[in-house]
Amino acid sequence: MTHNNATSWKGVRLALAYFFLAFSILLPFARAQSSEDVHVVPRGGSDHAPPTNFPRTTDSTPNTSLRPIRVDVDLVLVPVVVTDALNRPVVNLTKRNFALYEGEKAHEIRYFMSEEGPLSIAVLFDASRSMSGKIDMERAAIHEFFQNANPEDEYFAINFSNRPRLIAGPTDSAQEVEEKLTSIEPGGTTAMLDAIYLAESQLRSARYQRKAIVIFSDGGDNTSRYTLRELKKSIEETDVQIYAVGLFETFLFSTIEEKLGKKWLSEITDRTGGRTITVQDRGKLPEAAAALSREIRNQYILGYSPSLGDGKWRKIKVTVTAPTDQPLQASYKKGYYSAER
Repeated sequence: MTHNNATSWKGVRLALAYFFLAFSILLPFARAQSSEDVHVVPRGGSDHAPPTNFPRTTDSTPNTSLRPIRVDVDLVLVPVVVTDALNRPVVNLTKRNFALYEGEKAHEIRYFMSEEGPLSIAVLFDASRSMSGKIDMERAAIHEFFQNANPEDEYFAINFSNRPRLIAGPTDSAQEVEEKLTSIEPGGTTAMLDAIYLAESQLRSARYQRKAIVIFSDGGDNTSRYTLRELKKSIEETDVQIYAVGLFETFLFSTIEEKLGKKWLSEITDRTGGRTITVQDRGKLPEAAAALSREIRNQYILGYSPSLGDGKWRKIKVTVTAPTDQPLQASYKKGYYSAER
C-alpha cells in the first residue's frame, strides 16, 4: 500500500467515526421530538389539531395548550353549548354527563374539554328599512353584547341592507366595532344571506380556531344573490357556528319575508350548532344579546373516533344529563361529511 492510499483510508475511517459519534448524540433528541409532535387531524369540517387556546380542562383530561395532544387515531371534535331553562349557560358538567352517538351507534368520548377562551366573531347588523322602528333597541343590544365580551376576542363588523359591507376588522377593539355599527342609519332592502357568506369568507383568516357569526336581525331577506338552499349547503361544510338574536314582533301587515324570518334564522343557526334567540318584545333585545354573548364563550368540546370514512354525511347526536333534575338544552352541529379513506 502506498503512502497516499494509507493516508486516504485513514481519513475515511476518521470521517466515519465522527458520523457515528454525532448520530449517537442526536438520536435521543430525534426520538423525543417524534414522540411529542404528533398532531391530531380532526374531522368534521376542520383540518386543525384539537384547539390549543383553551385555558382550563375538566375531568382528568390533560391541558393541551402547551403542545399537541398525542393520539394515533383521527378525531371528530364536537363543540357543545349547554343551557338551562332560563337560557343560561351551564358550565359545571363533566364527561360523565354526556353521551355521543354517530348514527345509532354510541361512541366513547375520548377527548373532553370545557372552554371559555377568546374567539373570532363576525357581528352582522341588519340596517335595512324593516329595522327602522327597532334600530334604537338593536343598538342597545349591540352595546350589551360587547359589555359581556372577552377583551381578547377578535371582531369583524358587517352591516347589511341592499348589500353587505365590511366596516371593521379584523380588530380586537370592541369599542371601535360598536361605534361603527351603532352609527348606521337604516334604509333599503335586506341581503342577509349575502352578509353571512361575506362573514364566512372573512373568518377564514381569523386569529382563533373557534369562530362564530352573530346576527342581529328580524330574519327577512329580499335581495341576496345567494339562496337559502345554497347557504345551507355552504354552512354544512364550515366550522363556524352561527347565532342570531331575532326580533319578531307580531304585526298584521308584516311582509312575507318578515313572517319567514324566524324560520330562516333558525334553519341557518341550528345547522351549525348555534341557535336563534327569539324576542317578541323589543325591550328585551339587550337582555337577550347579553345572554347570547355569555353563552357562546362557554362550550364543551367532545372528541370521538369516527367510523370508517366514506365521504358521506354522518349524523351526530349528543345527549346531556344534569346533576339535578333541571332540564337542559344542548346545541351542537348535527353532523359532518366524513373524509374518504
